[in-house]
Amino acid sequence: MMKKVISCFLILLLTTSFASAADKAPRKPTKKDKCPVCGMFVYKYPDWVGEIIFKDDSVFFFDGAKDLFKYYFNLKKYNPKKIQADIDSMYVTEYYDLKLINARDAFYVIGSDVYGPMGNELIPFANEPDAREFMKDHKGKKILKFDSITPRAIKSLD
Repeated sequence: MMKKVISCFLILLLTTSFASAADKAPRKPTKKDKCPVCGMFVYKYPDWVGEIIFKDDSVFFFDGAKDLFKYYFNLKKYNPKKIQADIDSMYVTEYYDLKLINARDAFYVIGSDVYGPMGNELIPFANEPDAREFMKDHKGKKILKFDSITPRAIKSLD
């Protein structure tokens, strides 16, 4: 009997922990939303949209992963009242499926011959095999995961 109670408690605890850690659902930019980095209207570039959603439910849209990372690395400049710990969710548009995927889980090809709205761009993929295929087909230089992307790597794209 005690094992059943402990098992039920553990299941409840795990379920609650995962539910509270879930990312906020992605949103769609309106015609009024501008990229806070470059000022472009984001809705004009639906194939490149990135977004950061904060815990307070505020959301910022970007016209590509590159500008999302510029914002992320320099919140003090673009949104001085926020810190990275305030971020709940981040999304980028997957290159092949054109669906928003978790930015922290994506594979990014850097240095390819494919350009986004702001020129050289990080190209996001949901899985590594697609990123490798794209890199081979489009002269990409490297595949990076979220944690290996640095401000220096982003600056190299400008």
